[in-house]
Amino acid sequence: MTVIAIDGPAASGKSSVATRLARRMGFAHVNSGAMYRAVTWEILRQQLDIVLPEQIEAAVQRMSVDSGFSESGDSFIRINSELPDIELQTLEVNQSVSSVASIASVRNLVNSQLHNLARQRPIVSEGRDIGSVVFPDTPHKFYLDATPEIRRQRRASQGQDDAIEQRDLLDSTRAHAPLKVASGAHVIDTSHLTLEGVVDKIVETLALSGLHPA
Repeated sequence: MTVIAIDGPAASGKSSVATRLARRMGFAHVNSGAMYRAVTWEILRQQLDIVLPEQIEAAVQRMSVDSGFSESGDSFIRINSELPDIELQTLEVNQSVSSVASIASVRNLVNSQLHNLARQRPIVSEGRDIGSVVFPDTPHKFYLDATPEIRRQRRASQGQDDAIEQRDLLDSTRAHAPLKVASGAHVIDTSHLTLEGVVDKIVETLALSGLHPA
């Protein structure tokens, strides 16, 4: 199992970097954030109260979930026979995903899907705890960060208006798998780097450990 783990706060550039890096390396791309968003979307679709963990725990037990890879090499997740797409970027999902993702049963559900995908092929996966909790044994760990101002600008350019500081607080203080720099991770400040510049830095670091593009 070969995993390149990329962690970091919201709007640090994780998803864009992971997508481009996966293509450069010839790996599949697995977006754990999309999985948490999909679960959140289904919770909201069922009109459950996200401040009542017992409701979410029960809903997770009832969910039918499967994941896999598209022809392009990107991961997908299907929940209760539905394959959400643009719905995952709604403001309501943005505002709710950190709360839903803090629940242990939700994290266990997503983690099992991530491990299943990693057993199928080499992957680049990004999230909040990929290197610290999900794949702690991978030697290929990176933590991307950027200033709050830059991250707010990136969110605004995407047409999103979630509260960066509130997301940071929730993600870094939750009881289960909080956002943190994984042991052995390479930290990269993406504030003033281009997308290609960040990918180049990661590829150079991977080459030093013997991992090269396919």
